Amino acid sequence: MASRSYSNLLELASGESPSFGRGIPRIMTVAGLISNIDDDPAESVCSDPSSSVQRDRIIIVANQLPIRAQRNTDGNKGWIFSWDENSLLLQLKDGIGDDDVEVIYVGCLKEDIHPNEQDEVSQILLETFKCVPTFLPPDLFSRYYHGFCKQQLWPLFHYMLPLSPDLGGRFNRSLWQAYVSVNKIFADRIMEVINPEDDFVWVHDYHLMVLPTFLRKRFNRVKLGFFLHSPFPSSEIYKTLPIREELLRALLNSDLIGFHTFDYARHFLSCCSRMLGLTYESKRGYIGLEYYGRTVSIKILPVGIHMGQLQSVLSHPETEVKVAELLKQYCDQGRIMLLGVDDMDIFKGISLKLLAMEQLLMQHPEWQGKVVLVQIALPARGRGKDVKEVQDETSSTVKRINETFGRPGYDPVVLIDEPLTFYERIAYYVVAECCLVTAVRDGMNLIPYEYIISRQGNARLDKLLGLEPFAPKKSMLVVSEFIGCSPSLSGAIRVNPWNIDAVADAMDSAIELAEAEKQLRHEKHYRYVSTHDVGYWARSFLQDLERTCRDHGRRRCWGIGFGLSFRVVALDPNFRKLSMEHIVSAYKRTTTRAILLDYDGTLMPQASIDKSPTLKSIDILNSLCRDTNNMVFIVSARSRKTLAEWLSPCEKLGIAAEHGYFLRLKRDAEWETCGPVTDCSWKQIAEPVMKLYTETTDGSTIEDKETSLVWCYEDADPDFGSCQAKELLDHLESVLTNEPVTVKSGQNTVEVKPQGVSKGLVAKRLLSIMQEKGMSPDFVVCIGDDRSDEDMFEVITSSMAGPSIAPRAEVFACTVGKKPSKAKYYLDDTVEIVRLMQGLASVSAQTVSGPSSLSPSLCFFSSVFTLSLSQPRLLLALSFTFSGCRTPHSQIHAIDPRPRRTLQIQPQIHAHAALRRSTPHHAGAEVHGPRPVDDAGVHRPVDSLSGFDKDDRVLLTI
Repeated sequence: MASRSYSNLLELASGESPSFGRGIPRIMTVAGLISNIDDDPAESVCSDPSSSVQRDRIIIVANQLPIRAQRNTDGNKGWIFSWDENSLLLQLKDGIGDDDVEVIYVGCLKEDIHPNEQDEVSQILLETFKCVPTFLPPDLFSRYYHGFCKQQLWPLFHYMLPLSPDLGGRFNRSLWQAYVSVNKIFADRIMEVINPEDDFVWVHDYHLMVLPTFLRKRFNRVKLGFFLHSPFPSSEIYKTLPIREELLRALLNSDLIGFHTFDYARHFLSCCSRMLGLTYESKRGYIGLEYYGRTVSIKILPVGIHMGQLQSVLSHPETEVKVAELLKQYCDQGRIMLLGVDDMDIFKGISLKLLAMEQLLMQHPEWQGKVVLVQIALPARGRGKDVKEVQDETSSTVKRINETFGRPGYDPVVLIDEPLTFYERIAYYVVAECCLVTAVRDGMNLIPYEYIISRQGNARLDKLLGLEPFAPKKSMLVVSEFIGCSPSLSGAIRVNPWNIDAVADAMDSAIELAEAEKQLRHEKHYRYVSTHDVGYWARSFLQDLERTCRDHGRRRCWGIGFGLSFRVVALDPNFRKLSMEHIVSAYKRTTTRAILLDYDGTLMPQASIDKSPTLKSIDILNSLCRDTNNMVFIVSARSRKTLAEWLSPCEKLGIAAEHGYFLRLKRDAEWETCGPVTDCSWKQIAEPVMKLYTETTDGSTIEDKETSLVWCYEDADPDFGSCQAKELLDHLESVLTNEPVTVKSGQNTVEVKPQGVSKGLVAKRLLSIMQEKGMSPDFVVCIGDDRSDEDMFEVITSSMAGPSIAPRAEVFACTVGKKPSKAKYYLDDTVEIVRLMQGLASVSAQTVSGPSSLSPSLCFFSSVFTLSLSQPRLLLALSFTFSGCRTPHSQIHAIDPRPRRTLQIQPQIHAHAALRRSTPHHAGAEVHGPRPVDDAGVHRPVDSLSGFDKDDRVLLTI
């Protein structure tokens, strides 16, 4: 029988609102959910900033709750629950503060709870421990945890390609579906207890990587942090994952993403750059990743240990007894203990450590009979053939070493593969002279931290060890350079665990090192570990999360995308999509118009290989230019030679080339400059530098214009190109300091151009020219997609209060795509821009020449119709003007430019149409099929839609 959490998995596909169980009372009802439908203005969310609450709350989400559960053994039915003091989730509460913040945990229990007991257990855990259990059917949990997490994600994140014998080297789609299903169940449980306006949510580790998407979809302003406790692989490894983009986009729905080391964060940023085309930058010590108008912060901070818990165990009498036992067993026999504590899995490098021990005894016979390696093998968290192979290999290696170098009363390797209590493990730390960690890949690994604190000891342990009061302590560490704690332990001997000889030499050095040096290294490590504990880690992460989420209430957000491609676009509250109806209406009302258009990325797609304009674009530009009320300009970074050649069919089109340095009002006019005549001798300095970077950056090119030089790296490796661009920018700024030029970075470009030249300058110049002619525009539209176009947007927006633009003018600054911009409007892509220009051109065509030259079978109109399938009758109120004087064809395509839908009106559709002349003769009688009305107002039945005049208005009721 499935649990209630699992009962509604069909919601995963349907996208419906979650249904909440009754086991846990709702704390708040979510007022609205973000829709899956793209770009619908009705789905945008903008509400007032969140109200304050009496007590802050943090919801901590992880695969497992920090709870121990066991059956009641006294004959009564039920369960006994207690805190798991070793759980990191419980320990991090020290950094939060119990008095100020309420902490709620969401996760699974280690024990399987029968469905009949789940409601009761939920209530007990919520009321007693503030825990919300997530119940998963055993089969689903097995496919999610032992299947996808442990057989797909965990090996890959540890740099092992998915070639496990259990999987046959293939990606298992059903395991992925189980993983997504479980993440959605977690989201449902969180929504039962969250107050989304105020609560912070902190998600932990790779088990729940798509959870941020489900939470962000439910409430777009949720304050959401994610911390990855495992390594993040390089892009070369990660890109082999079939669902690589889904995981990246899901993580980017967080506000703050945490990693243990810079290497892990760097790999994540590299994947985002290579696979999603995102850019990132560091400001004031914080790394930010720009994602659809939101800044996703990256936090690099290794986790620490719980000092209080460890010191408490050190003071426990049982620990002292165990330490005394070990001293008698090893130290009293003149033995030096080396210690390894590892999980029994393929990445902990146990076999490599054993081989290094074997090599040490071979190279240094003097240590035979004196040095003992105690290897504590903790139970593996996963299962499968790999674990069994590691166990067999470890046992056989230990047996071989002991047979070779052992003697009566002495085994060089002691393997402990049975469970130990925490105090027993601490006792081994206290006695060991050196701790060895030779993992080939690991997340953080806190074993060295525990060893350092244990070696610091206390007064009672010092007495057992024969140390004087306040005597300096010592400890030695040999650690793999592939574990997360390695960068933090600068006094440790770092090794490549694959180099057996180097590890053996490190073990020898750790034993032979001078006592004073061991003490100095220990003091350095102890200072760091004791001040960077788990409380410090939690406090630092939550402070950054609060800082990152501070402006949530001030942003307007849209939820776009389906399924795991869902993301939230955060924009200025006044930023909205440019309405076709609005701009066409304004265009019709105005008489003096300025139209400024960028070229690349605006009229032509950036991805297009052939950059020359299409015949359709040329026709549209000519139609706009023929209207004497219009001044139309292409403002581009391209050279004047290229633009003049491409746009030569447009006689009356103005061109501003090279960011506006060169200006031509129409085809037959002379070129003029917007700035002083430039001495381009600086090119002799800049060009050799650019050539050097071009030779060393495959895929990069140089574009030499009359007044500027551009280094393009669009086709280069994204990471390397970006790195080279930053270095080139600094280099050029340095060598061109005394030249009258500016060096700027653009979209995959680094450009050197004359000072003072910008698209904003040309916009100001064009408005000034129109003002001088007594034609201050009452309609201005400016469209562009690049950073350089922001200067134009700023100029025309600021000019609204000046004399260069008519009072109450209609001004439309429009960027391409939803992104932060100084423009007030946006359009999605070049297709929508061309459609918009086509709509304006059709209005101008009517003004200039009456009937349009567009196809007589097409009728373009500016009104927008609404489809409402829930109504029994569909009413289409179409107020439009026919573009042709007659429509001889038997159907009309009514094209609505916003949602890109086409309505075909055909004679065989039974429709009632009332035609009304714009002449004094009107007729409103309903007819079966369309009937034109003659001059006498008499209805004439027809069998087709021919006979409509350009001034006819139509009301259709279907």
